[in-house]
Amino acid sequence: MEAAVRIMKDEGVDIAFGCPGAAILPLYKAMETVGGIEHLIVRHEEGATHMADGWARTNGRVGVALATSGPGGTNLVTGLYTAFADSVPMLCVTGQAVSTKLHQEAFQAVDIVEIVRPVTKWATQIKEAAQIPWAFREAFRVAREGRPGPVLIDIPVDLAAREIRYDPALDTRLPVATVAPHPPRVEAALDLLLAAERPLVLAGGGVILAEAAAELRALVEYLRVPFQVTLMGKGVIEDDHELNMGTTGIQTSQRYANASFLESDFVLAVGARFGDRHTGGDLSVYRGGRTFVHVDIEPSQLGKVIEPDLGVVSDARLFLTALLAAARARARRAPLTSWEPWARRCRTLKRTLVRREDFDTVPVKAPRVYKEINEIFGEDTYFVTAIGLYQIWGGQHQKAHRPRHYQVCGQAGPLGWEVPAAIGVKKALQGMGRGDTEVVGIVGDYGFQYTVEELAVAAQYDIPCVLIMLNNAYLGLIRQASAGYGMNYQVDVHYDETGTDHVKLMEAYGCSGRRVVDPADIRPAVEWARERAVATSRPALVEILIEREANTPHGPDIDAVREFEPLPSD
Repeated sequence: MEAAVRIMKDEGVDIAFGCPGAAILPLYKAMETVGGIEHLIVRHEEGATHMADGWARTNGRVGVALATSGPGGTNLVTGLYTAFADSVPMLCVTGQAVSTKLHQEAFQAVDIVEIVRPVTKWATQIKEAAQIPWAFREAFRVAREGRPGPVLIDIPVDLAAREIRYDPALDTRLPVATVAPHPPRVEAALDLLLAAERPLVLAGGGVILAEAAAELRALVEYLRVPFQVTLMGKGVIEDDHELNMGTTGIQTSQRYANASFLESDFVLAVGARFGDRHTGGDLSVYRGGRTFVHVDIEPSQLGKVIEPDLGVVSDARLFLTALLAAARARARRAPLTSWEPWARRCRTLKRTLVRREDFDTVPVKAPRVYKEINEIFGEDTYFVTAIGLYQIWGGQHQKAHRPRHYQVCGQAGPLGWEVPAAIGVKKALQGMGRGDTEVVGIVGDYGFQYTVEELAVAAQYDIPCVLIMLNNAYLGLIRQASAGYGMNYQVDVHYDETGTDHVKLMEAYGCSGRRVVDPADIRPAVEWARERAVATSRPALVEILIEREANTPHGPDIDAVREFEPLPSD
């Protein structure tokens, strides 16, 4: 296990999140002996995976979560699925019962490798102690290479306790292969782009994972071509950029984004998966008569949802670099296509097709909350948010400015992701020498209680953050979906006068909280929470009671999104 710890340190791990148990104690002993890896004791193993997830999304390195055998390992599954769905590099290490007892249904012996295989890039159980150095090096390589994702190593306790020959001076990281685009396909992509009259570049989360924000900016600004982002690509370039046409979709979208997409005739999708909340249910509407070029590092993504007119297997940064170089070479021979009339049309749509945010009624309307958030926090603030109506409102209204600063569990959508993820984000920032940078979690009242126990971790280890809760005492997203079934059944979690007292819940964990019922009090309460988080080095909550049966703009397809609130033009 000392070899495993030394390898993790060499691979860039300076912190691990987990919960010790009998079967993983040899690894904990090695961490104590070798040193150099901080450890946070979580209150539930799922929290460990979400902390490692937030940590990895912030710095781009491989996050580490540790668990013991049996239920310790099975509690990791939701976090592994979340990381797998959102392409987050993560290593989970589980302890296992004695190897000679596995076939006898020993205490807390479970085949965790087979359980997690569908939600990991690679999972293995150690059969011989001498395999451990290779297995850990391979795990880090697989987690990073291609489309990033989680891996798991399961180690029987008897093998973990053995001695092996290992010389760290002779060991090193395994090479991670890069995928460069085939030059003729780059030229073909440029041909299709230059032939378009109303093109859009669509940047997905893969552009952020590839650290390709600068290359994307250079391309769209050189060509003066409008672009959009997916929910996972939000923040790759600031929302207020004149060429940024927002996010198309049936939930987390803007009116002007859907309108500009529907008017487009060409889409260059880079590092995007065409998720169903982006495309809508009727792919014929999304596809239309548009030409599609799809660029992805994972070959199996090409044609999975949309059959592209041209598919390119490539790292996003390398493709964008090559495409810009090809465009500049063409420009030296002849003037390139000008899309200025199309860009003006897009800017008009962005200016006019907006949604109202300046509500001053009681109870609070959610868009007003995001108006305050946009005005209060600086561009360097890191936000985390999970799933529910508040994720949809956030995608529609909240501004993002920089890559990796707007973090959302986009595909799996586990309730309770935000609190542990915020802890991971803050620890990553501290490790990067940016511990003073603000971290804000936008939470719902129901999901908040899924992992509320992790507040104890933040309190124990002095990890400050601001939590802003939109509380409607409902399973709001499911209530809205239930309307399609003509029911409002078992989605109301309200009781007594105001339901759960989340302020007292915060205080029970040694943290702080304040409740807001009037929109005029949002800003003072948030400023109080910012000051309180710094003063106490612990989370501070602003609980905002919003209208109970509010709806977000929704629709089955991108041309059929229903608006529930009055629009500025009404």
